[in-house]
Amino acid sequence: MKAKHTGLTSLIIALQLIFCVNMVHAQASNPVNIPDTLHGPVFDLDILDTTKQFFPTGSLTKTYAYNSDFLGPTLMLRKGEFYEFNVTNYIMTDTTTTHWHGMHISSANDGGPHTMIFPGETWSPEFTVLNEATTFWYHPHLHHKTQEHINFGAAGMIIVEDENSDTLRLPKTYGVDEFPIIIQDKTFGENNQLAMERVGDSITINGTLNSYLDVPAQMVRFRLLNASVSRTYNVGLEDSSTFQMIASDGGFLNTPIDLTRLMLAPGERAELVIDFSNYAVGDSINLYSFNTELPSGVQGGASGPYSVNYNLLDNLDFTLLQCNVQPATADPVTELSPVLNNIDCWDENIADVFRTKIFSGGMNQVFFINGDQFDLNLVNDTIKLDDIEVWSLLNSTSEAHPFHIHDIQFCILDINDNPPPPQLAGWKDVVLVEPFSEIRFITKFETFADTIIPFMYHCHILNHEDNGMMGQFIVKREIATSTSREPISNEVTISSFGNLIQVKGQGTVSIYNLAGQKMQRSILNAGDNIFTFESGIYLVSVLNSDGTTTEKVYLAE
Repeated sequence: MKAKHTGLTSLIIALQLIFCVNMVHAQASNPVNIPDTLHGPVFDLDILDTTKQFFPTGSLTKTYAYNSDFLGPTLMLRKGEFYEFNVTNYIMTDTTTTHWHGMHISSANDGGPHTMIFPGETWSPEFTVLNEATTFWYHPHLHHKTQEHINFGAAGMIIVEDENSDTLRLPKTYGVDEFPIIIQDKTFGENNQLAMERVGDSITINGTLNSYLDVPAQMVRFRLLNASVSRTYNVGLEDSSTFQMIASDGGFLNTPIDLTRLMLAPGERAELVIDFSNYAVGDSINLYSFNTELPSGVQGGASGPYSVNYNLLDNLDFTLLQCNVQPATADPVTELSPVLNNIDCWDENIADVFRTKIFSGGMNQVFFINGDQFDLNLVNDTIKLDDIEVWSLLNSTSEAHPFHIHDIQFCILDINDNPPPPQLAGWKDVVLVEPFSEIRFITKFETFADTIIPFMYHCHILNHEDNGMMGQFIVKREIATSTSREPISNEVTISSFGNLIQVKGQGTVSIYNLAGQKMQRSILNAGDNIFTFESGIYLVSVLNSDGTTTEKVYLAE
């Protein structure tokens, strides 16, 4: 039986919808903030506990930010250059981290949950940029705190350039014909304070509410970043005019592609070029989100999991940014380079390992990957350096999940056995896996190996991530073989005979084959555990009670 609304409830909903329609079509009143740029080789970033005046009247809003009152400066990097960072945590009531999202760097520099920055302390990573020209971002990544820290404003954009981008004919003057566009939805509660909601009812662009941008009547490049907690945006122009997409998460597409819509999930980036010479000086054209067109189960759409909350932006097409057309610059870009990149993905026939990640759960917004919840002390996957791997992402839930993996960029092989559409055919580190669907990608784990500090993979819906929808992997160099049958810790003994490996003692044991695939995981309880394997060599890893890990290679004959 369908639930019936009381008269009061129906009135409230109607008033909310009327307010929302008025809000969506209101004339923008605030010039969008364009973040300052920072250039190396040394970057000093202060994570601040601060305030921002979001509204003309009323209380200041408590925020977190890097070097500002909300969000942070755009970091300008160049492929092949070496940079040093000093990241100081001035949030004196909380620990945090800073992750360089999308960048191919070592796990020690990656800024995941293990690399904590305590109040008043400074973390100083350093690395050489290995990625090609693209748009990345940086943000906190502390387990159970990622949603809070990003929602309150701690995030910023990274722009990488290289020799290829130098030669391309593209808009590339920051703040003139090229703009960072950081999209976030927010809910403001009592006294103008930010609320910890999964989806917000107000849109901010670069931290600006009800924003407009003056754009020249020429080709203009937008570097889009969805830094929202969970909402996906279906981006297009209000009049459904065609624009061109030139880059995805990890770099340029091979050629510009024509689109009228682009779905952008949390954590994803895309670079778009809009030709405003098609409009008259003085015209205003809105960058829109057509969220009534979102597929089933995608957060914020008509049938999204949160639309039952009657959020003001759910199941609605709404303005992201009002663009006011101004006279062209003196030397505008009038035509894009027809060739942008030469993406050469690996053939799955040469893949070394195939892995499957199954998304399950959903009760109280708690989800699992392969039945596991995140555990700082559990390494979910061990990967061999320089292996090419194919990962299959299977979503068995009714909600869409944007899957993000650290360390690498990948190429999508297929989506439900079909080739990816052109907008998903470039380098990616985030992909939206819709309900009851499968996406396969291929990648290579190269350059960096570390058996101590792991990399992460997780859903980039921040409350899902904080609730444990996250795993971790280490990349190891070639495993040396051994047939030792000696005890490998004071608590655990392991013996091997025939095709059996017997484990005794207390602790957590994981057993991998030489391809890095986990064969068994078991929590020992002072009893015997006997594992049966085909003949071969296996790595046995025991997590001891003191937090250390001891490993040895054993032979099943």
